[in-house]
Amino acid sequence: MTVGQRMKGKRVLVTGAGTGIGKGVALEFCREGADVVFHYSGSREGALAAVEQAKREGAARATAIQADFRASGAPTELAAKAVEFLGGIDVLVNNASITMNVPFERVTEEQFDTLFAVNIKAMYFLAQAVVRTMGQQGAGAIVNTSSIHAIEAYPEHTVYAATKGAIIAFTRVLAIELAPKGIRVNAVVPGAVEVEAHHKIFPDYNAAEVGKSIPAGFVGQPGDIAKVVLFLASDDARYIVGQSLVVDGGTTSWMPFGDGFRQPMGGQFGRGYVPGL
Repeated sequence: MTVGQRMKGKRVLVTGAGTGIGKGVALEFCREGADVVFHYSGSREGALAAVEQAKREGAARATAIQADFRASGAPTELAAKAVEFLGGIDVLVNNASITMNVPFERVTEEQFDTLFAVNIKAMYFLAQAVVRTMGQQGAGAIVNTSSIHAIEAYPEHTVYAATKGAIIAFTRVLAIELAPKGIRVNAVVPGAVEVEAHHKIFPDYNAAEVGKSIPAGFVGQPGDIAKVVLFLASDDARYIVGQSLVVDGGTTSWMPFGDGFRQPMGGQFGRGYVPGL
């Protein structure tokens, strides 16, 4: 099938699609002919702008639906609304997540619970709700977004890394359970990707400088991850089941010796959406 039509007729739900990687993923599916629900939790303006961009680029059907994954029941409600709009779901991209950087000794129980609620609990129960529809169809694909924090250590990220490691384990086991139903489950594991949050938190963020520390020589863009997600969701990946595909420009393939782990981080992730920051 030609590029631009690989997802024609597919009904897709992408979580966390108002900004960053999620937005890039949702737009990529739209460009390939899919009908897409852009989920967002925070900025309505960002999600609506993404939908308008999708329509300008030729998307047949696209809409934005809000759900706050910190609230119990929100994932199930989102699934119902997405199915109502799309008429079913063929692809679920579990991308929504939040992060924070806090030294281990200062992490509160509330902060811990918030990250686990959004990053893994919501993913778990949204997949459960969507699988009911996919099971009736006898086919479907789920792609979960993890992070290289799941397999590499970085200071002040104990909770975030734990959630992302849980996603890899969840993906592997869920894939085995759902494969007999015709539903494939895989994960993408992004490395450094330039997104809006970096520029908000670090005013002097310089992608070119960051890229010098990555073997590929540059920082990834949302589109780099989006193309891999689309592949994993497509029939081209029909024999790929239960895998977590690292897309990091070679970051996890080299041994970075140094003492950066001794220094506190210069910015604060999580402010505004994680309690106590």
